[in-house]
Amino acid sequence: MPFKPSTFETIDYAVHSWVNEELDVFATTNKGFKKTPVVWVAGERSWQVKDHKDLRDIDGALIFPIMTIQRDGFNKNLDKKGAFWGNVPSVSDNKGGSITIARRVQAEKTANFVNADAYRKKGKIVGNAGETGKQQINFPNKKKDNPKIVYETIDIPMPVYVSVDYLISVRTEYQQQMNEIIQPFVVDAGGINYRVLIGHDGHRYEAFMNQSFDVTNNLTDMGNETRIYETKIKLNVLGYLVGADKNQKQPNIVIRENAVEVKIPRERVIFSDTPNWKNGKYRS
Repeated sequence: MPFKPSTFETIDYAVHSWVNEELDVFATTNKGFKKTPVVWVAGERSWQVKDHKDLRDIDGALIFPIMTIQRDGFNKNLDKKGAFWGNVPSVSDNKGGSITIARRVQAEKTANFVNADAYRKKGKIVGNAGETGKQQINFPNKKKDNPKIVYETIDIPMPVYVSVDYLISVRTEYQQQMNEIIQPFVVDAGGINYRVLIGHDGHRYEAFMNQSFDVTNNLTDMGNETRIYETKIKLNVLGYLVGADKNQKQPNIVIRENAVEVKIPRERVIFSDTPNWKNGKYRS
C-alpha cells in the first residue's frame, strides 16, 4: 500500500515544494529573467558550496536574489485537533494501530469458506460412473448472502496535529526584484485569509500566511556595504504526525483479518467421550 507516514520532514518538504515548485518565482537579473533560488537554511555551508555552486560568487558571498526557508518552532495546540477531536488509543498488542483507513475483502480466504460449505453438500469427485475422475476445486453455491466474509482492515497510529511556524526570507539587491518576487505570495492565496494547501508524499496540509510582511533594508546606511532589500514572510502550517518515525516500535501500517467462525473443541479425553463413526468416517 503506497502510504508513507507524515513526519516533520514531510511537512518541511511540503513547504519547500510549495515555494520552489508551485509558486515557481522568477525575477529580473543582469542575466535575464531567471528563477529565484530557494534554499533551506538548515543545510551546512560547506555542503551548499559544493552542491549549489551557483549560489555564491568567487568570494563566497551569496548571489541575490535568493529565498531562504527555516522552521521557527511548533506547538501541539489542543484547540486544533483536525479531524480527530477525541483520543483513540492504540490496540494493546504487538501491532498497535488506532485509525482504520481502508477495508477490503480477502477474496482467497472468503472463497475457501464458501467452497468448504459447498464441498460438504456436493461431494468431492467429478467424473462419469466408472471413471477415476479428478479433484474438484470450486463448487456451485446458490446462497445469495454469504455470512462468512473475511475482511482485511488497514490501521495506522492516530495522527497528532501540530502547528508549525516557518519563516521565508526574500533578499534582493533591487526594489524591482523584490516587487516581482513577493507579489506571487500575496495573490496566490486569494482573499480567503491567506490560506493555501501544500502537500508531499500523498499528505495534504493547510498553510496560513501572516497578514503583515516585514520589510527591512539598509538604504539609509551610506557606507560601502552591499544594498540589500529583505522581506520576511511568516507561514503557519497545520500539519499532523503519524507514528514516531524511525523510533516507532510498532508498525506504521497494521493489517488485521476478522474472525468468521468461532469453534470450541470438546476435550474428549477428560470427559471419556466415544467418537461416533459411520461408514468408516468420523461424524461430529
